[in-house]
Amino acid sequence: MNKKIILVLVLLMFISSTGIAVAADGVEETAERFGILTILPPLIAILLAFITKNVIISLFIGIFTGAILLSLGNSNILIIIVDSFLLIIDKLIGSLSDPWNAGIILQCLAIGGVITLITKMGGAKAITEKLSKRAKGPRSAQIITWLLGLLVFFDDYANSLIVGPIMRPVTDKLKISRERLAFIVDGTAAPIAGLALISTWIGYEVSLIKEGYDIIGQDVNAYNIFIETIPFRFYNILMLIFIVVTSLTLREFGPMLRAQRRAQKTGEVLSKKASPMASSEMTEVEPKEGIKLNIWNAIIPVSVLIFGALIGFYYNGYNAILNGDNSRLIELLKNNPYSFEALRVTFGVADASIVLFQSALLAGIVSIIMGVVQKIFTLQEAIDYWMQGVKSLIITAVILLLAWSLSSVITELGTADYLVSILSETIPKFILPSIIFILASVISFSTGTSFGTMGILMPLAIPLAYAISPENGYVIVVASGVLTGAIFGDHCSPISDTTILSSMGTACDHIEHTKTQMYYAITVGIITILFGYIPAGFGLSIYLVLPISIVALITTIFILGKKVDVRI
Repeated sequence: MNKKIILVLVLLMFISSTGIAVAADGVEETAERFGILTILPPLIAILLAFITKNVIISLFIGIFTGAILLSLGNSNILIIIVDSFLLIIDKLIGSLSDPWNAGIILQCLAIGGVITLITKMGGAKAITEKLSKRAKGPRSAQIITWLLGLLVFFDDYANSLIVGPIMRPVTDKLKISRERLAFIVDGTAAPIAGLALISTWIGYEVSLIKEGYDIIGQDVNAYNIFIETIPFRFYNILMLIFIVVTSLTLREFGPMLRAQRRAQKTGEVLSKKASPMASSEMTEVEPKEGIKLNIWNAIIPVSVLIFGALIGFYYNGYNAILNGDNSRLIELLKNNPYSFEALRVTFGVADASIVLFQSALLAGIVSIIMGVVQKIFTLQEAIDYWMQGVKSLIITAVILLLAWSLSSVITELGTADYLVSILSETIPKFILPSIIFILASVISFSTGTSFGTMGILMPLAIPLAYAISPENGYVIVVASGVLTGAIFGDHCSPISDTTILSSMGTACDHIEHTKTQMYYAITVGIITILFGYIPAGFGLSIYLVLPISIVALITTIFILGKKVDVRI
């Protein structure tokens, strides 16, 4: 293992000795200058993650690789190494000082505190016992997890952090592997948030669509275009159906089959060699002795978290619009503040990182008050328990910081621009939607960000589609390829923040989650291309294409999948 890491470092030293000079060029010039070397940082990080099974070391070496490339130009190897180290520090500080990133980290830590308080009050155990009565077997438990994922439709981060901790005790009791739980949580998070008519994604997606149409000189209702893309979001739709079918039939394949059989035969929801993302401080927390279990000790804090977020999205977005200069939206909020369009635009412009932290903090305060009033614990004990939950998620904060820093290095190197330049050549009309889907997948996988991928590709994809065929229906299909391909690549990437959060929320080994999910994501991705985007590229009706792709998906599950014997 160490030899492989040493070989990577030797390779980097060799590259640095070539003395490639980097001037203060723009991203496109940097991408052109380095060429294929721009993919080294994400490639090394991803490969090392699978080889070493240590995400932190892998991400750090990936950042270090990019930092060396950006520091080339000096003939002295020692100065290059020193500059690279300083650049890493700069990227880490920059990632932490970014308001969005800081909000997400604070949100994660605050939710960790809420989970521990709920557990200590007996709420988590009470809701586990309640759900266990309804979830009488692996089928119903997995479907309940899926339904909870759909209910937390408004944000993928919140989805991963809420559903996993609630369902983990239930699925553990029924011998459902953590890998399977993490897959269901991750498989509903981004796909449903991307499809939802009101979510933290909607404003960003609509703005990108509008930008793309502005480039081709068309003034359109971008939200209506967004709605028209929904039936063509084949990957999102098929992934949600895939989870239901495999849950009901108990059919699995690939590494997930081994994980499920291990859990059912031995009761080991995690393999003995696994390193769960969440620490024992979270997963081994028990209710205080002698307390009466009360389901409301979980329902009320979680409801405060969810409804506080929903109200916060509206309030935050409302103030952002009123303090802005868009007269049409200001007029809308003054005349129809609670209309569907008002809800959509306010949710779209709201700062999700701030709102989710606010709601998590509020849920923590409510939990403390409830516990103290019921005399379950003292105020000092409550604060100690909250801090215990915060500490349990420190490792998640570290991994997120490293992932964001790697993304920053990749952006500066122009990795995405290089991938676009080599993959977006002149292509036939029917294959463009598939190519765009694949391109979005590759960029998202390499960079670990679906939002960044959408921002890079949408302004390119819409003009390209319009140049090949000015039919609006065709442009919509291509645009949907960007939105779904970004999520597909994100599902496969071990450096994706949503993949990391899903591992954390379910206390699953991150690499095992990535490996087991990748098989399923690739299967759904292939069906998306063969039975979705290629027929749609030929102009076939969505009323024909979507049912055929669903049938193909179910058929594939029955061909590849093998039954998991239930032993409870």
